Amino acid sequence: MAADFSRSRRVGELIQRELATLLSREVKDPRLALISITAVDVTRDLSLAKVFYTIMDIADETDQNKQAKVKEGLIKASGFLRYELGHRIQLRIVPKLEFFYDQSVVHGSELSSLIDHVIEDDKKRHNSD
Repeated sequence: MAADFSRSRRVGELIQRELATLLSREVKDPRLALISITAVDVTRDLSLAKVFYTIMDIADETDQNKQAKVKEGLIKASGFLRYELGHRIQLRIVPKLEFFYDQSVVHGSELSSLIDHVIEDDKKRHNSD
């Protein structure tokens, strides 16, 4: 049973690497120019792959228009991506690709900014005493 989980994890990591290569070298859609694949979770039966991505040049997480355009581009390219994965990965069945925006990078950046702000305030308080 544990072998199933490690196999799906390994397949997810392989799909992540191949998708990153395909998106950077093969896909010509300008909407997909600056995205990064952060993770791929594959179901145990290898029929579905949840692909998590982030947008590198997005300034604000509330930029819903940019997120929508990127997701639309990914959905449009999913057939091509799946076809190419079938040629590059030796699997009987290539998983269906579902795309999800990963906000963890944006949240991490916000938390880092908040921590830096608190440290600055703390230094100012100690220096004024």
